[in-house]
Amino acid sequence: MERLLLHTCCAPCSVYCVDSLREEGIEPVSFWYNPNIHPYQEYKSRRDTLIDYAASIRLELVVREDYGLRNFVRAVAEDVDHRCAHCYACRLEETARYAAENGFTHFSTTLLVSPYQDHEGICRAAEAVGAQYGVTFLYRDFRPGFRQGQAKARELGLYMQKYCGCVFSEEDRYARQIARDREKFHI
Repeated sequence: MERLLLHTCCAPCSVYCVDSLREEGIEPVSFWYNPNIHPYQEYKSRRDTLIDYAASIRLELVVREDYGLRNFVRAVAEDVDHRCAHCYACRLEETARYAAENGFTHFSTTLLVSPYQDHEGICRAAEAVGAQYGVTFLYRDFRPGFRQGQAKARELGLYMQKYCGCVFSEEDRYARQIARDREKFHI
């Protein structure tokens, strides 16, 4: 493998991915592009934590700044329940495009570490955009290292988010509380 661009959703998810790739002798370049993360303070916390973490482990990082609230909401508003497919596709397409334009031979994503994501959907989106841009998708099932990576992230004091990223996933996080409040207050 010549050069790997690693789409990175956040520092905690990158911990195990970067460690395991380095153990394989692969030195990834991290790529921040996450216009799905809202509100802005959440976006900023995740981005800034990744910037600091990358510097601390001497990981090259490319930041593609795009706080895309309006575009993201427009794209998923008609089908909020199936928003994740759009989310994967837009982030991975930008990663593959950047990789192709900047001499990377391969790309991958830290999304593959989460047992909470649609693993097969991520792979389908990555394969499609890899073919579109002529860059090879490097598949790794990082999920077995999820808990280990999260534990190390906590030990390092990294900012640990409480939801996937978009405002709709934050709403999902509070769904039971919202239902309890409606029942309790008869609203």
